[in-house]
Amino acid sequence: MMAATLETTVGQLVAAIPARARVFEKHRIDYCCGGKLPLAEACARRGVDPETVLAELATVDAGCGGDASVDWTAAPLSELADHIVATHHAYLRAELPRVGAMAARVEKVHGEHAPEVIELHRVFAAFRAELEEHANKEEQVLFPWIRRMEHGDGSSPMPFSVANPIRCMEHEHDNAGAALDKMRALTNGWQPPSDACNTWRVLYASLEAIEADMHVHVHKENSILFPRALELETALAAPPTRRPGA
Repeated sequence: MMAATLETTVGQLVAAIPARARVFEKHRIDYCCGGKLPLAEACARRGVDPETVLAELATVDAGCGGDASVDWTAAPLSELADHIVATHHAYLRAELPRVGAMAARVEKVHGEHAPEVIELHRVFAAFRAELEEHANKEEQVLFPWIRRMEHGDGSSPMPFSVANPIRCMEHEHDNAGAALDKMRALTNGWQPPSDACNTWRVLYASLEAIEADMHVHVHKENSILFPRALELETALAAPPTRRPGA
């Protein structure tokens, strides 16, 4: 078990024990796109007492001795990629059209007296379009590339480093995070007006659920899948070690 320290990055802390994400969610500490920050710096950015966070992490760690969740830091990369597609990409493909339809309906009915829902629909539409394209690029380019590296099928090498598509995916993760921050601000932290209709309320609750899933989704890629894929590429490129006397 990786002990929590102020020098350890928040991404590494959650990768080692996924249940720690609850503490970071509570304090709104970004462990997905911001997963490369040391815990001390991440706390400083949110104005949170780092000793309080360490104590809460210790409490979580104490209750995780029997955690039976999959250790994605050790599972095959192909298994992790398949899991991301089946779990997080599938979730987005089901939710984004449904939420988009609700956003359009709320804008049409309430936009005249609540202009924030007009901007909300606009931001969500761009967020949805980029995420749908993003998932397709991962499934059609990056993930097959990672599987090919892992399985060593003997075919010709890729023309450039896996770091190139990974940089692109991480940039798009940052864009998605910025869009979610904008939508959270427009919705007063996902809180509908007291007189909001049921569709309006369900829209905000659904956006909050998408935000929570995106945190886990991006964490698995930025902090686990992508670094491990880069390590694998480096290992495959290294010259074979010669045995003494060979």
